[in-house]
Amino acid sequence: MGSNAVQLAARMQLGINIGNTLEAIGGETNWGNPLITRELIDTAKASGFDSIRLPCAWDQYSDPTTAKIRDSWLARVKDVVQYCVDADLHVLLNIHWDGGWLENNVTPAKKDAVNAKQKAFWEQIATHFRDYDERLIFAGANEPNCDTAEQMEVLYSYHQTFIDAVRATGGRNAYRVLVLPLPNVNMDLSKTLWTRMPTDTVAGRLMVEPHFYSPPNFCILSEDASWGKMFYYWGKDYHSTIEPDRNATWGEEETVDAHMALAKEMFVSKGVPVLLGEYGAPRRSTPRDLEKHLASRAYWMKYVTLKARENGLLPFLWDTGDLIDRRTYAVKDRQGLDALLQGAGKS
Repeated sequence: MGSNAVQLAARMQLGINIGNTLEAIGGETNWGNPLITRELIDTAKASGFDSIRLPCAWDQYSDPTTAKIRDSWLARVKDVVQYCVDADLHVLLNIHWDGGWLENNVTPAKKDAVNAKQKAFWEQIATHFRDYDERLIFAGANEPNCDTAEQMEVLYSYHQTFIDAVRATGGRNAYRVLVLPLPNVNMDLSKTLWTRMPTDTVAGRLMVEPHFYSPPNFCILSEDASWGKMFYYWGKDYHSTIEPDRNATWGEEETVDAHMALAKEMFVSKGVPVLLGEYGAPRRSTPRDLEKHLASRAYWMKYVTLKARENGLLPFLWDTGDLIDRRTYAVKDRQGLDALLQGAGKS
């Protein structure tokens, strides 16, 4: 446990999420992915990733009265963490959306009830994983819905409860690096709302976590919305002449540059590492200029990864089985993987 957050961050260059699995509501396979196996984790390592993010649900596996987490679920998650550690990967374990019990309730009215559950869950999780070395880190939430200064004070209380609960379990948890998601995991919002770091009993063991899906027209939309159309082509050299109405009209390189520079200014330059917990853009099958779309999407992946690393951020691709086949362990998206590796300086 000798490394502080900055030293640990220096060894984390490119991560991947095992998404839509341990956090799936109804059970690990309920969102269409198979059980996580040792072979999948080993394939991620062999593909060039040095870190794994494990989005995880806990509330559905707990007693609604006592908040006691089922022993069988703690054991299952521990199996997966062990696969990662055995592969010498860093692993981030969180409380994900988990039905929204925390994320949808960053409000004064829910503050006491949420803090009670946050404390109960993290006391159990931290105790169960206490003996793991510094390669295991915890994140206290995923994407907390927080838009105002009043809500920010509530979110600070959730983060403080998380830190205090983990530290109180002692042993290696007294020194473990902990990750705090920013309000709405949004850097621009954090510039206004995030005014201080929570307190800790040990110096230099905290990171913060934003996510990046910009522009959402390119990264998120699956159909045109009232506020904007889907973008198929992103980047100044990747606009289509065949389908110009699908070219990005905002949110291109300058937005990435500004986002990463702000993260560096607010946190990295002050000794607080920034873990970019999720980012990604889908491969679409409908663009008429398909080759250019795929090239622009690969460029987005490379550019975001590159700018994250240049500014000291730790990028973790959001993946739900599109990059690596969860059943055959074949690389399904070689173009995307190569873009990530190039951006991270691994190829």
